[in-house]
Amino acid sequence: MAATVATFRIPAQISYGCGAVETVGAEAKRLGGTRAFVIADPNLQKTGITDRVMASLQGQERVEARLFTAVEPEPSVQSVAAAAAAAKEYGCDVLVGIGGGSALDTAKAAVLLTRNPGSLEDYFGIGLVKQRGVPAILIPTPSGTGAEITPNSLFYVPALKEKKAVVSPHTIPDVAIIDPLLTLTVPPQVTAATGMDALSHAAEAYTSLNASPMTDLYALEAVRLIGAHLRTAVANGADLAAREGMARASFYAGIAIGNAGTNIVHALAYPLQGQHRITHGVANSLLLPYGMEFNALSNLGKFAAVAEALGEPIVGLSPRAAAAKSAEACRLLSMDVGIPQRMREVGIRSEHVDLLVEGAMKMTRLWANNPRQVRAEDARAILEKAL
Repeated sequence: MAATVATFRIPAQISYGCGAVETVGAEAKRLGGTRAFVIADPNLQKTGITDRVMASLQGQERVEARLFTAVEPEPSVQSVAAAAAAAKEYGCDVLVGIGGGSALDTAKAAVLLTRNPGSLEDYFGIGLVKQRGVPAILIPTPSGTGAEITPNSLFYVPALKEKKAVVSPHTIPDVAIIDPLLTLTVPPQVTAATGMDALSHAAEAYTSLNASPMTDLYALEAVRLIGAHLRTAVANGADLAAREGMARASFYAGIAIGNAGTNIVHALAYPLQGQHRITHGVANSLLLPYGMEFNALSNLGKFAAVAEALGEPIVGLSPRAAAAKSAEACRLLSMDVGIPQRMREVGIRSEHVDLLVEGAMKMTRLWANNPRQVRAEDARAILEKAL
């Protein structure tokens, strides 16, 4: 049988390491920037991180910079339109995004709208962006979303009460800067949710139908790193070794989903985000063990490998029992870091399930990548089990 052809995309340059954020000014200048527009999570101003970014940019000869912090959590199309309008009004020729997934997705949307006509809604879907925007540099502060690596960005559409995705290689940044020191100020609750989100990325990518030998390398190592470091990063945020391990895990998981994609967990979680405004990280984290449990039958070897990478002893177990350990390991980790275990803990009740199932079954892009066929009745059973 002929091997499947796999496409592998990552940013043109990745700068990684403690202190890497200090290179942002030099990178902006190298990209030809003279007017840098910086989209930042507003909470970063209290930490001094945005001051360091602005100083690095403005310290370059003939480089000006303007800061924009009106970033919404789980950004709506309206908030993104405001950011894009401000970037264009400033006449930016390089754009820097810094923060969590919300800030980075806002930055990715603003970049594409600098050189593509129309509104963000015109680009919901796969491969609809016609050309790259101005050069972009993305810098994550929490470890989890992988937005600095992937071609995906997510936005809330209030009129539909849905999250919509823009998926295009044109939104992958020119430079990703990953600095573990920036994660030291991330609070435990956010560290837990984003870290479990990274685990969902890694586990789903590893077991997806679009997985390849290249993505498997990154995905399984991300799982191992998360199993080794997330508990410590949540319990003691000042532990730099744990923070560095989680920064690498998020980065690797982002490479994995950017090329292999996600499936069951994200498909079930998106309606929680759109209909009930549950944050992306919490929604994915909560549903991860349930999705893993359902999918385990599809590839016993791979799910057993996930369990082993998370530290579960599988020697001597049957293939089925070893694969089942993957969901158990995810559930135990999520409990240890304080993730809600049931949807009722975040306000979801039985009367909400019908609309959640309806919303989930619309995620055809994700279901096409799932290793086990999922019918509406399957989705219902999983969600009811998670209540």
